[in-house]
Amino acid sequence: MARMRYAEALREALRSEMLRDQSVVLYGEDIGIYGGVFKVTRDLQAEFGDLRVRDTPISEQAMTYMCVGAAMSGLKPVLEIMYADFLPLTLDALINQASVLPYLWPVQVPMVIRTQGGGGSGAGAQHSKSLDALVAHIPGIKVVSPVTPADAKGLLTAAIRDPNPVVFLEHKLLYNSAGEVPDGDHVVEIGKARMVREGSDVTLIANSKMVLEAEKAAEALAGRGISAEVIDLRSLRPLDTETIIASVKKTTRAVVVNEGWRFGGFGAEVAATISEQAFEYLDAPVCRIGTFDTPIPYSQPLETAVLPDAEKIVAGVLAMDGRTG
Repeated sequence: MARMRYAEALREALRSEMLRDQSVVLYGEDIGIYGGVFKVTRDLQAEFGDLRVRDTPISEQAMTYMCVGAAMSGLKPVLEIMYADFLPLTLDALINQASVLPYLWPVQVPMVIRTQGGGGSGAGAQHSKSLDALVAHIPGIKVVSPVTPADAKGLLTAAIRDPNPVVFLEHKLLYNSAGEVPDGDHVVEIGKARMVREGSDVTLIANSKMVLEAEKAAEALAGRGISAEVIDLRSLRPLDTETIIASVKKTTRAVVVNEGWRFGGFGAEVAATISEQAFEYLDAPVCRIGTFDTPIPYSQPLETAVLPDAEKIVAGVLAMDGRTG
């Protein structure tokens, strides 16, 4: 085990897969000499050359179409989109090409789109979105969102080896977080959730940075005599419903935490799944915690006010029993 930052774990996965498989290529804006906006690809162009680590023009739409063609031609492209806010520019290539082509012809589209989102850094309304639900809605696309450095390496490795298109969602506030990362060939299966903390009174279901907020909330709830179980989804599609439902049957209460907008967000999908498969076990309606339905403010106090956090999660749990903070 080595202790490394989240960004370093991602870089190790990219480098290891490029060494292992000559068909793995990286595309993106400023990923070469500059090393990417968050330095995940630092030094990789110097090691592998500009044919395998290629800077691209600022056109997310063109880059994604290029990756679809490259994947159909036998390469395994990993595309870096600087900010998740620009994922809408890739949607035609994803919805009408990458996700459906394997169902129309005998082809595979093994490509990965890496991007980062989330608020909390004062990056403003056009650089802070969490568009998890937007991409998770598309059948034929896998969607992954790791929170730990170990999962960042293991899930990115799995994503690159996957024969299907994968959208890999990172969070801008996780790049400097550090943790133990297994050495060597470390692969985490896509579609398997992680039990972060066991509990008996309520299940907190979260992904990406919201897992850290759920852990803080669980600590605060423990001080009130409430035992909270925390589940890290790891991947949004496929969704590990088995782990979710087993936990809810045990605790009889569920709070779903996702940094996307609450209305029509991914939390609604999880809540509906629980209602369909574990309704008779619930002692309270499923609670959803998400970002308020507004563009993310630039002002730090206003940004803090609209984003989900541990305090809002605790309030949600207490409200399920008619209690307040």
